[in-house]
Amino acid sequence: MNPIELKYNKDHEYARVNGNIVTFGITNHAQESLGDVVFVELPDEGATVTVGKSYGTVESVKAVSDITASISGKVIEVNTLVFDSPDLLNSDPYGEGWLLKVEADDLSPLETMMTAAEYEAFVAEEEH
Repeated sequence: MNPIELKYNKDHEYARVNGNIVTFGITNHAQESLGDVVFVELPDEGATVTVGKSYGTVESVKAVSDITASISGKVIEVNTLVFDSPDLLNSDPYGEGWLLKVEADDLSPLETMMTAAEYEAFVAEEEH
C-alpha cells in the first residue's frame, strides 16, 4: 500500500509536499523491482534540480537506474544515511529511505502526478 498523502510519477518515484519543500524518494514498487540497493548517487546540498531531468542514480544488484526530479528547485537537504546504508531504500522507502528535500521554484508540476490510487492502478496495468 502506498501512502495516500504522496504524489507519484510513472518512473516509480514519489514526492512528499510540505509547503514549498518537496521530499523525493523511490516507491516500494521501484525498490522491489530493483532488488537489493547497493549504491546511491545524489547531488550536493545547494545544487539545483530540474523537473524531468536526472539528479542521481540508484544502483542495485540488477541495474543502475536514473532518478528524475518531479519539480525544479534548490536541494536543501540530502539524506546522507543512504550513502552508508543504501538498503534503507529497500527496508523503508517512504521513511528513512527518502533521497532529497528540495525547495520548489514552482509546485505546478505536481498537479500532473498521480494519487496513490492512480499509481496503484498504473502499476497493476504495467504488470499485465
